[in-house]
Amino acid sequence: MLVSRDMLLQRERATLAPYATFSDESRGRRYPEGESAHRSPYQKDRDRVLHTTAFRRLEYKTQVFVNYQGDYYRTRLTHTLEVTQVARSVALALGLNETLAETIALAHDLGHPPFGHAGERILNGLMREHGGFEHNRQSLRIVTQIENRYEGFPGLNLTWETLEGIVKHETLFDQEETSDIPDYEPSWRPSLEAQIANVADETAYNAHDLDDGLRSGLITPRDLRGLALWDKFIEELNLDPDHFDEKQRRIVIRELLGWMINDLIQESHRRIEYYGVTTLGDVRRVEAPLIGQTDEARALLSDLKRFLFAHLYNHHRVVRQVHKAEHFLRTLFEAYCKRPAMLPPSVREVEKKHGLERAVCDYLAGMTDRYAMEEYRKLYDPYVRT
Repeated sequence: MLVSRDMLLQRERATLAPYATFSDESRGRRYPEGESAHRSPYQKDRDRVLHTTAFRRLEYKTQVFVNYQGDYYRTRLTHTLEVTQVARSVALALGLNETLAETIALAHDLGHPPFGHAGERILNGLMREHGGFEHNRQSLRIVTQIENRYEGFPGLNLTWETLEGIVKHETLFDQEETSDIPDYEPSWRPSLEAQIANVADETAYNAHDLDDGLRSGLITPRDLRGLALWDKFIEELNLDPDHFDEKQRRIVIRELLGWMINDLIQESHRRIEYYGVTTLGDVRRVEAPLIGQTDEARALLSDLKRFLFAHLYNHHRVVRQVHKAEHFLRTLFEAYCKRPAMLPPSVREVEKKHGLERAVCDYLAGMTDRYAMEEYRKLYDPYVRT
């Protein structure tokens, strides 16, 4: 059987909840173009995101640990894939458009600079007098301007719904409000698929940052004693924290992730029913988030986040890593702004349109950790060829 685009859209109508985001109701693309014969609009968006240069570069961008510190730790790419898995699972369970949720999740970190959130803070400070820097806005900039892959329009020409999900992505780490861009209805709540991508992000990093912290030895089972969520799983799974091996670590992280996802599904369904949501319009008018954890889970996860901030993100080894990142990015930014002739021709073209500082910021934000360090060596190590 050959499945056409029309059949896919009919399948959505037959299987998705009435408050899902249906492909045949999309507000379309900024630049008119034909749709695929065998893909829905959101499938086309997903495929375009996957084939971007920005997506591939996520492989060598920091999540918590810089890439060269080991092959076993999460990178920005593996984090994105884990967020996507959580988003698809929740969307499927709630009868939502899993392809749209997947697409937003895949695109949510495209704008992240090298060296993780430290890199974002550094670039934002360097750009304070020139419009600032925020990774959600940079993700939007990448998919609407920077990726130059098609004739007839800049960027990827994604659907309005995908772009709205990128613009309205919000988590604990986001530095400023980005949902105030007029083109994307700032007074509306985003779709449930976009809300899922938000919570899937936090769900994934809660589990995998704890996992990476334990794997690295920066966090030990002894450190976690007294943390209610940790004690809950150690007791329920009948594990011995004094003889904690790799298999036990995997069991705890797997069960923690499953518990968070199940709690998220059940609570989100309860909220949808509580608010009497029956259409996408209803979703947009409800002021409170419809996708989220129970009060009990939120309290337990808040304690976990505080623990991770104190014992992992502010561990002296991670702080040293942040210090090095500050030095690399600040030095490169100042060097390029002082002597623009060192910039590649493609960056000089961006300078003509958007100014020197923004062009340099785009250039640095697009670098991987490894490339940024190599550029630093080329400029300051006399024995490295430029």
